[in-house]
Amino acid sequence: MSGEMDKPLISRRLVDSDGSLAETPSEAPKVGILGSGDFARSLVTRLVGSGFSVVVGSRNPKRTAGLFPSAAQVTFQAEAVDSPDVIFVAMFREHYSSLCGLSDQLAGKILVDVSNPTEQEHLRHRESNAEYLASLFPACTVVKAFNVISAWTLQSGPRDGNRQVPICSDHPDAKRAVSEMVQAMGFMPVDMGSLVSAREVEAMPLRLLPGWKVPALLALGLFIFFYVYNFVRDVLQPYVRDGKSKFYKLPVSVVNTTLPCVAYVLLSLVYLPGVLAAALQLRRGTKYRRFPDWLDHWLQHRKQIGLLSFFCAALHALYSFCLPLSRVNRYEVVNLALKQVLANKSHLWIEEEVWRMEIYLSLGVLALGTLSLLAVTSLPSIANSLNWREFSFVQSTLGFVALVLSTLHTLTYGWTRAFEDSHYKFYLPPTFTLTLLVPCVVILAKGLFLLPCFSRRLSKIRRGWEKDGGVKFTLPMDHALAQKTSHV
Repeated sequence: MSGEMDKPLISRRLVDSDGSLAETPSEAPKVGILGSGDFARSLVTRLVGSGFSVVVGSRNPKRTAGLFPSAAQVTFQAEAVDSPDVIFVAMFREHYSSLCGLSDQLAGKILVDVSNPTEQEHLRHRESNAEYLASLFPACTVVKAFNVISAWTLQSGPRDGNRQVPICSDHPDAKRAVSEMVQAMGFMPVDMGSLVSAREVEAMPLRLLPGWKVPALLALGLFIFFYVYNFVRDVLQPYVRDGKSKFYKLPVSVVNTTLPCVAYVLLSLVYLPGVLAAALQLRRGTKYRRFPDWLDHWLQHRKQIGLLSFFCAALHALYSFCLPLSRVNRYEVVNLALKQVLANKSHLWIEEEVWRMEIYLSLGVLALGTLSLLAVTSLPSIANSLNWREFSFVQSTLGFVALVLSTLHTLTYGWTRAFEDSHYKFYLPPTFTLTLLVPCVVILAKGLFLLPCFSRRLSKIRRGWEKDGGVKFTLPMDHALAQKTSHV
């Protein structure tokens, strides 16, 4: 063991895509890399581990040789581009011109551009980095690839992260060669067309959570609305009417009252577009007509809205756990005890309130647990392990159960407050009554669609039946079997 431990970690034995050790093939395909930065080093590690023979071209090979795996050959740029047919250009756009002296040696070779521009560069230049590289080396074939893959993903492998590698080029044979390399490295090539698409491919890493913008703005808007609403009711009204300063509630109490409102409404907005889509299909009598753009986008953002709902619900749970630790809560407990002593009450017990709070807490825990299960199954690594029926059951059936539990949780919280005049501050109804509007509509609509007159027609439409078309058929006699069929 001591002899094995003395050997270097990477020395003619390299980590392959599965994390195991593999001998470098004696006749491995040779690949060249121009550049010695972080991405180039990660790319070399991945290529060598995938069975390729790698030659790295550097302006100072003696200084950079120790940064690369020992199985990779580090030499000058002119020597690195001699034998490989595929050469990765891992350098910034402003350094492309330094390679012009190698034009004759690079002629006829495939240049893979892996660079990414900054936002300012992307707006300043009208052509992509790949197109600029192609203009400098017209005798070469330029392919844009690997710019959306991080150095960390190259080193660790595409286990749970994004496996897709967009590729674009004007030459099909070059795209095919690079696609085979992508697959050999454990990734999934995605053909994006000609090199004109390189500008779009280079814009992908510049987008900050593009699918989260609308859901995040929606959650923020709901939070601001309910926070202001609760501020007016719980802080401003006592100050204006009775002169009591309750501004201490702003950091914790008002936030904790706002978070469940946002989580509850967001959860209902996950299932509302499905209800609207079903209503449209029933009205049109077909599934072959496109939904309106706003509804189509809404359906595509349901996952993000659901995860934001879980985030707000989890924060609400954490805030609720912290409430007994606050100084305000301790003072209120002491003041309540003093009032009980001064009133000569030796026993304070309201049976109805005890039962209400016990049921309220239990329903809240069940709703949060179900919502947690929905959030976990949204992760790609978990979702990929489920078949379609299992995933649909969790996201659809259990999701609706979570909505029902959240509704019962809200109703037990409100209890009879909606019918008491003292809870209408500034003539504003209690906050929970506002949050119940959309969820109740969703639940009632879901129940309505379970009626045979609607459910059978909806099942026929989702199986291809059209009201005014030529597709006519009858459902199976077993209605339960019809409900289990896949909804396209």
